[in-house]
Amino acid sequence: MSRLDKYVMFCYYINMMINNPFANSNTNKRYYTFDYYTKKTYGRKCAKLPVDVGCTCPNIDGKKGRGGCIYCSGKGAGDFAAGADKPVTEQLDAAASLISSKWKNVGYIPYFQAHTNTYGDPLFLREKYFEAARYKDAVAVSVATRADCLSDEILDVLSELSAVTDVFVELGLQSSSDITAKRINRCMTTAEFEKGYKALEKTGVKRCIHIINGLPGEDRAQMEETAVYAASLKPDMVKIHMLYITAGTAAAKMYESGEFDLLSRDGYVETVAKQLTLLPPDTVIGRLTGDAPLDELIAPEWTRKKVCVLNEIDKYMAKYDLWQGKEYK
Repeated sequence: MSRLDKYVMFCYYINMMINNPFANSNTNKRYYTFDYYTKKTYGRKCAKLPVDVGCTCPNIDGKKGRGGCIYCSGKGAGDFAAGADKPVTEQLDAAASLISSKWKNVGYIPYFQAHTNTYGDPLFLREKYFEAARYKDAVAVSVATRADCLSDEILDVLSELSAVTDVFVELGLQSSSDITAKRINRCMTTAEFEKGYKALEKTGVKRCIHIINGLPGEDRAQMEETAVYAASLKPDMVKIHMLYITAGTAAAKMYESGEFDLLSRDGYVETVAKQLTLLPPDTVIGRLTGDAPLDELIAPEWTRKKVCVLNEIDKYMAKYDLWQGKEYK
């Protein structure tokens, strides 16, 4: 890119920032970014540090199903953690060393990411949660789980934890359609999801809903309906990302046999922009892209260029004068 091209691009983004009608932003972003939230809440940039404590999942171990969701690699989104054989603090040290080489004065959010992190012995999990909460420069703790794995004992632990630090509980909805849920082997109905989501209300934690676009059999209307459903629950945070196909998964077999097609980058950008207009303006957007291990990624290739995808979303929203919450009811 030439100096002139860089200057033109700079001017373009400055113009988008100046003309941004969305209140929860100090950049060109027309949605409530996690970066903006953490800087406003904790006074500095924050980064998540992945943790794996060896949890499994009820649709892997046979309690509700086998094989996991079709996109599960067997690591349960724990591809980036140091490994469950290592103590929590050691895992956090390894992740923090990578972050500190890029950014200074960073707040950390230990992220229990691999599999279902409330599915286990409550006393064991309590010990791990509190060890993470005590980690140097930790400002909060994030726990990824299923909404149907929230026993009364676990709810008590989460409530106790939220009394000493901010706690984000991240729940995998993916789609509000029970038809899609069966297709992706979620082994949980949307009614079960909502029951667990509402049970968290008394704990004082912040609730996050995960959405995946491009699931088999879904059209844009269904993806928008999922956003409407999520909005009706008034979550503290929403994460959106594309279905990516990785080697060795059930989704890979389905995709390679031609059972479904994937969204194009333009289709994804348009869908996400619409979903953002349907969400409450004060819901933090935790992410709009996902991370697949690049050596295992089969498709779509465009997901490798995260920054380009985010830039296209920004440009699309500016072009059509869209912003988060514009159509929220």
